[in-house]
Amino acid sequence: MKVAIIGTVGVPANYGGFETLVEQLVRHNQSEDLQYAVYCSKKSYNDKRWVYHGAKTEYVGLNANGIQSIPYDILSLIKAARKSDVVLILGVSGCAFLPVFRLFSKKRLVINIDGLEHRRDKWNKWARRFLKYSERQAVKYGDVIVTDNKGITDYVKNEYGKDSELIAYGGDHVLQDISEQEAAEILNKYGLTADNYSLAICRIEPENNVHTILEAFSCMPDKNILFIGNWDKSTYGKEMRERYSAFPNIKIQPAVYDLRDLNVLRSNCKFYLHGHSAGGTNPSLVEAMFFAKPIIAFDCIYNRESTENRANYFSSADELVKVVNNTTLDFNTNATAMREIAERRYRWKTIARQYENLYN
Repeated sequence: MKVAIIGTVGVPANYGGFETLVEQLVRHNQSEDLQYAVYCSKKSYNDKRWVYHGAKTEYVGLNANGIQSIPYDILSLIKAARKSDVVLILGVSGCAFLPVFRLFSKKRLVINIDGLEHRRDKWNKWARRFLKYSERQAVKYGDVIVTDNKGITDYVKNEYGKDSELIAYGGDHVLQDISEQEAAEILNKYGLTADNYSLAICRIEPENNVHTILEAFSCMPDKNILFIGNWDKSTYGKEMRERYSAFPNIKIQPAVYDLRDLNVLRSNCKFYLHGHSAGGTNPSLVEAMFFAKPIIAFDCIYNRESTENRANYFSSADELVKVVNNTTLDFNTNATAMREIAERRYRWKTIARQYENLYN
């Protein structure tokens, strides 16, 4: 069976959650009868390869993100229709094309609709309308709809009257064996000491409550935080960096992609802060849960579902300050629960098998 995966930058994973998902699906393919083909942006890879961990790679000469994401997905769909038995679509930006696609192809479509893109603050009114339309077409024409969080599963049922398959993300790929000496060197590189800082990692966008977390720590000069993100990508990010980098307890760090560095930073933090308010099950939260650290997450249905209501939660800067300073909370139980949930629900081997069951 030939399965085409479209809608991402491609492999090797070097961008975000969907790319990591594709990487792990390919790596965990144990079936001799299953052949993946991953559609990749030619613009994003200098080192092009034609086979990656057993999967074929097909290159499209457009950017996978921004305004070009729509023609990128459409062109990938057209190519995949000729070469595959099943098409796995990640995201909805190209799904506006599905009414046309169905005129010439009956290939099985498995579509992960992602995290309700039309609700994200970063899009203007017209982009939101287009994304909502694309989502509607995805649900209408997809043979199987995949949702990554019960909150989105319920949304699809209530909004469209359609059942979906709930499959989350994995996070165990972040676990690595690192010596104490190397860990100490990495912490020293970032000017940190173990268990003496909180950690936040995200794209710097308003919906991730970056301002809320930074405002809280600006009011707690005795509490340190390392905040990692793409600060230069938006006016919002630049404003946040300028406003809060003067606080000596707040370290503003550009994006970190080295998994060993991230492993050490996650392993040695006192608290992990997760401010995402949209997007379903978030990969960075799932990854953090494997490190058995107390997690303080923004209070929304997606984060509560992902953590089974067993993390600590905040909805404002004042609430976050109270949680961090609350000496009566059992943070050790929180940390243990996060690891138990991660081991039970967020292993890539299990998730890859769940996807494979949808192709027939």
